[in-house]
Amino acid sequence: MAASIPDPVLVDAAAMVFVSHPTTPELADHDAHHLLDVLRLRPGESVVAGDGHGTWVPCRISPSVAGRSGRQVDPGAVLEVDGDPVFVPRGEPSVTVGFAPTKGDRPEWVVQKLTELGVDRIVPLRTDRSVVVWDGPRADKALTRLRRTALEASAQCRRAHWPDVTEVLTLSGLAEVAGGEPVLAVPGGGPLTTGLSVVAIGPEGGWSDEELAAPGARPGLGLGATVLRAETAALVAGHLMVGLRGGQYLPLA
Repeated sequence: MAASIPDPVLVDAAAMVFVSHPTTPELADHDAHHLLDVLRLRPGESVVAGDGHGTWVPCRISPSVAGRSGRQVDPGAVLEVDGDPVFVPRGEPSVTVGFAPTKGDRPEWVVQKLTELGVDRIVPLRTDRSVVVWDGPRADKALTRLRRTALEASAQCRRAHWPDVTEVLTLSGLAEVAGGEPVLAVPGGGPLTTGLSVVAIGPEGGWSDEELAAPGARPGLGLGATVLRAETAALVAGHLMVGLRGGQYLPLA
């Protein structure tokens, strides 16, 4: 597969926003504020409106907003459509990275970077040795943050498709939502091979013996000669799989 080339309209636009209907873009109040008050865009500047499901439309800031702040305008009047809709199909195969969340804001950083890389599905994992355990209201709050991070990162990197940030799952749940057997990243594992599209990154304490022996997952992917932090390993795995799919790397048989 040839490496994909970003559309110059997407790349050159001053910003990207997500709306329900790109051909009749009505912004959320915070997006209008961001475009007009934070980025300080002016009439005529280009903005891309997408739906997060593959369709985007080139737009421009409307002349009607001249001299007004984002809090003073009708959110439906900020953008004017400036071209035909474009549909971008999802990459195949779908790439999934499961990772065991670590402390602090590092899970948000992982989701942000995996989104930028083009990973299609991001799965927070509950593992035997997880230090961070998300359950109940704490899980709901954490997932809201992660999904907001994915949305913001998608706009920043001009993704036509949002990544799916799932609920917190076990390894068996990861296999179910990804539709394939996840390969566990382990020290001394083998290289990335053709067809590998679901990888699981364990906690900093590593996988338990029970997880390594459990059905529905198999250890086997190595990520280099050094011991990586859990968040670094997630990025390396995502980059390798997306690069292989996009033709940046030659596959191994």
